[in-house]
Amino acid sequence: MQDFLRERTIMSSAPSPHGSERENVQTHSAWALKLWHGGDFFGWWRLLIHNRFAVEPCCLHWLVSISISTLATTALRHLQDLIWGRQLREMEVAYAPLFIIGHWRAGTTLLHELLTLDQRHTYPTTYECFFPHHFLLTERYFTRLFRFFLPSQRPMDNMAMAWDRPQEDEFALCNLGQPSPYWTIAFPNCRPQYPTYFDLENVPPEALHRWEQCFLRFLKQLTVRNPKRIVLKSPTHTYRLKALLDLFPNALFVHIVRNPYVVFPSTVRMWQSLYLDQGLQNPKFEGLEDYVFDNFLHMYDKLEETRSLVDASRFYELRYEDLVKDPIKQVGAIYEHLELGDFAQVLPKLKQYMANTADYKTNRYELSPKLHDTITQRWGHVIRRYGYACDSDT
Repeated sequence: MQDFLRERTIMSSAPSPHGSERENVQTHSAWALKLWHGGDFFGWWRLLIHNRFAVEPCCLHWLVSISISTLATTALRHLQDLIWGRQLREMEVAYAPLFIIGHWRAGTTLLHELLTLDQRHTYPTTYECFFPHHFLLTERYFTRLFRFFLPSQRPMDNMAMAWDRPQEDEFALCNLGQPSPYWTIAFPNCRPQYPTYFDLENVPPEALHRWEQCFLRFLKQLTVRNPKRIVLKSPTHTYRLKALLDLFPNALFVHIVRNPYVVFPSTVRMWQSLYLDQGLQNPKFEGLEDYVFDNFLHMYDKLEETRSLVDASRFYELRYEDLVKDPIKQVGAIYEHLELGDFAQVLPKLKQYMANTADYKTNRYELSPKLHDTITQRWGHVIRRYGYACDSDT
């Protein structure tokens, strides 16, 4: 990849629209917590056993610290169950969730932040996704205690991070012990982990039931914390429309697409950053480009296969380029199509968010002719499907 992809990066940190004062704290990666610190002890050991304890010597200190942390998490999980167990068993998710779907680096994070500006919505925070076992018990206190242990910016694009900002719920499923393709992040030099858990269609019935119950319990915890419509974002959900509709027949979906000639190098950079930042090995990145190429096709094949299962009134599609050009118009169109309520109530916060992030610039990529032609060849039908053929030089 380095032989034919040159990257120009121009970016600045985006301030929080959710009232956080913590993202200004600069955190050195040596002190930052890893995602895996929030799992329970048994889930952590399943991850290690699955990868035959292939922790490299340079990461042995993480093996020790994560093992200790997961023991504490297991104890806190039992304490939370003792206090909230009955309420969680009786709880129902108040409203059909709104799922933001789309490929990695297609703008799902931006859209998540915009739609969660609305006080009528709720969302899983970074703390809740990293520590899903006990956040009802600990979030109020531990976010202050751990404020120095979270990087102030995401490693792949310098968007601001804070414990109270919206986060991707697939990370919560990882730490709840559910098999996930994201386990590859911990052991990037092993073969890609659990590819069947992208679309869930070939997962054995008992395992699928465990996944569904785990996901539902996490959403019930969010509902106990704040009984509003939950806005969820994860590219993995783009594969799972059928499974999600089985759980929530009236779920709402917003699909965002972006120029594939930008998505490819940006996604490669994202996985490289996560492997370096969250991995327990020195990543070699072998096969990474093919992994990105293949998953892109798998995702859009599944989306085209299942999107007809969703009533058109509950599915909205937009382009990232249109969103950044005119956020007010695009978010307003989402509200109108999905009937999310009075858009005027969220308009002041949306305008403030736009003012706060006016200086933020995305990464810029320059593709070699060889890579450009490879993307065109392998992703051509998707490029044409979403009208990006004329933007191939972007």
